[in-house]
Amino acid sequence: MENYNIDFDEVFEESEEKIYQLIEEKKYFQCRDELLKHNAVDIAELLECVIEEYDMQKAVILFRTLPKDISVDVFAYLDVDDQVEIINIITDPEIRYIIDELDFDDMIDVLEELPANLVDKILDKTPKAERRLINTFLKYKDDTAGSLMTPDYINLQKNWTVAEAMAHIKEVGMDSETIYTCYVLDSGRKLIGIVSLRALVIADDNMKVSDLMREDYVWAHVDDDQEEISDLFKKYGYLAIPVVDNEGRLVGIVTVDDILDVIEEETTEDMERMGGVIDTDDKDYLDMTVFGHVKARLPWLLLLMCSYFVTGGIIASFEEALSAVIVLVTYMPMLMGTGGNSGTQASTLVIRGMATGELELEDFIKVAWKEIRIGIVVGICLSAINYARIVYLDHETPMIALTVCCAMVLIVIVAKLIGSLLPMLAKKIGLDPALMSGPMMASITDMISLLTYFAMAGLFLHI
Repeated sequence: MENYNIDFDEVFEESEEKIYQLIEEKKYFQCRDELLKHNAVDIAELLECVIEEYDMQKAVILFRTLPKDISVDVFAYLDVDDQVEIINIITDPEIRYIIDELDFDDMIDVLEELPANLVDKILDKTPKAERRLINTFLKYKDDTAGSLMTPDYINLQKNWTVAEAMAHIKEVGMDSETIYTCYVLDSGRKLIGIVSLRALVIADDNMKVSDLMREDYVWAHVDDDQEEISDLFKKYGYLAIPVVDNEGRLVGIVTVDDILDVIEEETTEDMERMGGVIDTDDKDYLDMTVFGHVKARLPWLLLLMCSYFVTGGIIASFEEALSAVIVLVTYMPMLMGTGGNSGTQASTLVIRGMATGELELEDFIKVAWKEIRIGIVVGICLSAINYARIVYLDHETPMIALTVCCAMVLIVIVAKLIGSLLPMLAKKIGLDPALMSGPMMASITDMISLLTYFAMAGLFLHI
């Protein structure tokens, strides 16, 4: 497998270099022959390489040389911004063909990104029934099951025989998103059960669909958040989940390939928030302008900078104590860093636990009690090592060592407690738990560390 991957990369790079050379020589139809050696996913990636190396105009020229059926598949795998740019360049008949041939959910994704006047222009030439369906899907809120689903599913009637059901699947299967799960509807299009293709294939032709269908199915509502849908896929391992409206009518299905995109999007969003970055609009690093990066990073940096005003105020208020025992300053970075790391460790694990469904809000007492015990053990271990270092290597007095080490134990305990409970509190009040990690957690624990340290200094050193 390893050799296959290495060979594949080499083939891709060779094609990339060859395409660049042919573009320089303006041999575009030879470029097409080179592109057609690859599948649609790789062709899309090669076109994006051409965009980066040259410009969109060159990529569109290559795109237009592709056979029509392949060009639609390639278009579906392009980045959304590139799709919009291509739509703005190609002719109306080309746009109409692409829109008509795209899978319904991919078409909705494209239309959502296009300017309103261009969407109206496309819809004007769309049959009335299809236009009504498109408008319905465009009205669903972003990041909900409604915005993810596709209406291209196979529905059956419970009174059909297996032979009738199989004939229907053969008739409409090519236009469906998936054929592996079929949905049984009543006369009012309400979902009453599901049946797998496997069950139909191995059953007798005269058996009824009602005898094979399962009524203990998992479903989602059109307004359910996409993260909740993602949790359903992770929990049950389905390839598709039906989506119903307020009346229980089946309006679409969400498939696992769309959920993979959601998982990547949610993971990226959590990583950005944990790092103090917001509003990147899902753009790649190199695609964002300098101003875009500044806009995404500056707000959190300003907020965190203001939090350090408080930290500086705490230090200033204990200036006399520090001047009396100046050696205390030496150990401040270590205590603040340990507190920040302890809090971040706890918050990271709790955020992951909540994301996977392992931890719920009602578990906060169990979480708090566990982190207190962890903090005690970790704090004592770290303090024991530090006591020996301060006394025998730094040659400081036992009281200074005791001050630092007692502060260390308390800081670790409190930091782990705060780090574990703040994400749960954030979720309780409707905020993203990922906000309570990284820089934010470090800022909070820095303040706690200093207050604890100076309190111990006052207790043991009477300053």
